[in-house]
Amino acid sequence: MNHLARAQQVFDIEIAGLRAVRGLLDSHFSEAVELVVAALKHRGKCVVVGIGKSGNIGQKVAATLTSTGSTAVVLNSVDALHGDLGILNDGDVVLAMSYSGESEELLNLLPAIKRFSVKIIALTGAPRSNLAKLSDVVLNVKVPREACPFNLAPTSSTTATLVMGDALAMAVLEARGFKEKDFARHHPSGAIGRALLATIGDIMRRGDRNAVAMENQTVREALLIMTKAKSGSVSVVSPKGRLTGVFTDGDLRRNMARDMDVLSRPLKELMTRNPICVQETSLAMEALKIFNEKQIDDLIVVNRAKQPVGMIDSQDLPKLKIM
Repeated sequence: MNHLARAQQVFDIEIAGLRAVRGLLDSHFSEAVELVVAALKHRGKCVVVGIGKSGNIGQKVAATLTSTGSTAVVLNSVDALHGDLGILNDGDVVLAMSYSGESEELLNLLPAIKRFSVKIIALTGAPRSNLAKLSDVVLNVKVPREACPFNLAPTSSTTATLVMGDALAMAVLEARGFKEKDFARHHPSGAIGRALLATIGDIMRRGDRNAVAMENQTVREALLIMTKAKSGSVSVVSPKGRLTGVFTDGDLRRNMARDMDVLSRPLKELMTRNPICVQETSLAMEALKIFNEKQIDDLIVVNRAKQPVGMIDSQDLPKLKIM
């Protein structure tokens, strides 16, 4: 078997494993969500514990929970018996991960954990294991086989455990009413923070880069304004400065095809009336949404008096790392 065929086989096996685990979802999943939500509501936390590859998956699940507003920590199963168990408090919920459900280190730890007033959610492929028997809720992640050709190395099983953890985190997120603004608070740095926290006013072109013309000005005059601003469009305003339309280089090309005197005509005769616009206080993500839905290249920014105060060019978004 060549390398590509082996890779395709691994994908097929792991996808089949996920489908099998999806079919095992039942009311126990809802119970697990409710336990986590109840713990968090009373200022408790999720304590994730696992051994080996399950422990590695536990690190990712804990990180996902924490980043979406559900406080989670990882408890090392070995160090826990030597003082780290102090991380656990009454009212917490424990996510215990072991595919076999018989990991010796984890089973040795559970009696100590159960001395606390906590709930235990097991993620295991063995719903009749000792881990399952000692848990309050069992989430079954049993897969038909591992992607390993010897059916030994944890592959499909760890993928299934990870996806189950992601599903739990997302269900808890929704149950707790976690919103985009909350997500932004937890990600103040990097691309996610920039995209979620930035406002239209932060990213728009303003001043000399914002092309604005009066509706009685000619197309020729408008082109000079657009050229100076290095813009592909110009906001058209009334004598009182309110936005009444937009004129783009596309409008110029379309009109020149049927009117050679277009340059001398006033903008009000050729502009597109009631253009799409957005307020400068809106989030930058709103601009991205409009560009995707309306298939436009430039977006006019207005203030509350509907006066054009800026312009966003769709080509600016990648440079600003908003897309």
